[in-house]
Amino acid sequence: MIGIIDCNNFFVSCERVFCPQLRGVPVVVLSNNDGCAIARSNEAKAMGIEMGTPFFRLRALVEAGRLHVRSGNLTLYGDMSRRVMSVVRRSVPRIEVYSIDECFMDLDGIPDVAAFGRELAARVEQWTGIPVSVGVASTKTLAKVASKFAKKYPGYHHCCVIDTEEKRERALRLMPVADVWGVGRRMRDTLHRMGVRTAYDYAALSPERVRRLFALPAVHTLLELRGHKCIPLELPAAKRSITSSRSFKTPIYDFETLRAVVVDFASMCAAKLRREGSAARCVTTYIRTDRFRPDLPQYAQAAAVQLDVASSDLRELSAAAAQALQAIFRTGYGYKKAAVMLTRIEHGSVQGNLFDTVDRRRQSRLLRAVDAIHRRLGPDALRVASQQSHASVMNHEHRSPNYTTSLADIIEVK
Repeated sequence: MIGIIDCNNFFVSCERVFCPQLRGVPVVVLSNNDGCAIARSNEAKAMGIEMGTPFFRLRALVEAGRLHVRSGNLTLYGDMSRRVMSVVRRSVPRIEVYSIDECFMDLDGIPDVAAFGRELAARVEQWTGIPVSVGVASTKTLAKVASKFAKKYPGYHHCCVIDTEEKRERALRLMPVADVWGVGRRMRDTLHRMGVRTAYDYAALSPERVRRLFALPAVHTLLELRGHKCIPLELPAAKRSITSSRSFKTPIYDFETLRAVVVDFASMCAAKLRREGSAARCVTTYIRTDRFRPDLPQYAQAAAVQLDVASSDLRELSAAAAQALQAIFRTGYGYKKAAVMLTRIEHGSVQGNLFDTVDRRRQSRLLRAVDAIHRRLGPDALRVASQQSHASVMNHEHRSPNYTTSLADIIEVK
């Protein structure tokens, strides 16, 4: 059997852990630069607030006290996600972290999966404060179906199990085809034109017809709804690329400010590399103007710098990112987004270079000391001189503190 743990309204739940007064009231979490709603509490959904609603349309509700908002805080959410996954790993060694708020679990060999799921859901909420729903079935797609029922109906006590043909058929008849994992908007529209409204209708189609209309993954979805395992559990694999990117609250016109932010992105990527014990040989920097302002001059470009020796040193990677930026920066444009991407990642041992002038052993000791300082005092405690926090060029008027990762933001008990 395969299970999935899905954190309920995850971003909102993270905010409620440290701000109990948000429980039971309408709450919305906003995207980068406080642009639009990316997470909603059940109370906010009941008010008719839809995903992606621009913040300016919600401002009147906030000012009237009918709605609470928080700026997205990915640092907090990422750390809370790691805590949830660590609790799950204590009980289930084989898991696939599917997203920041979901993970699949290999439950083979567990005799009473329903009791196990309820106990695990209770443990995660008790230890982290995050409410979760558990779905269990013979395939990943059916497990996703089960988790939606566990989330929607309190009678399941946070865990729904689809383990018989009768349960499978009843669940598929109740599930709109648009809610099936793997069915996108265009696919949904095509299926609706064909008269396919439920997951049961979709599962009744012939695989050959689905293959002609869509592609092989759509066939796998259909077969998984029938109970045939087609999508395997994917255990953690080393990353092939690492990216950090953000949009800015206002366009950036000068090179120095943009370079400082790009260096910050490169430093964030370097920290991710070191956590994996990896190193990168290629650094790519990308910049773009505001594509939603056709009245302004438009420009987008990327450049890559190849390193002689793969590195995870924030100094080397930051210098390479700045060098790439220098090659593509053009004056007269207001840049609204930038990104740094690391590729050609090497894991474990790193191929050296005969003419390398860097003392890699000394560098390794320095980086371990840097990471120790960051773990103890926070990521902003030590940085390269040219680095400027990307938060300074973003709009996050309603952001909560980094309760779990910054000593300066540690929660106060009064």
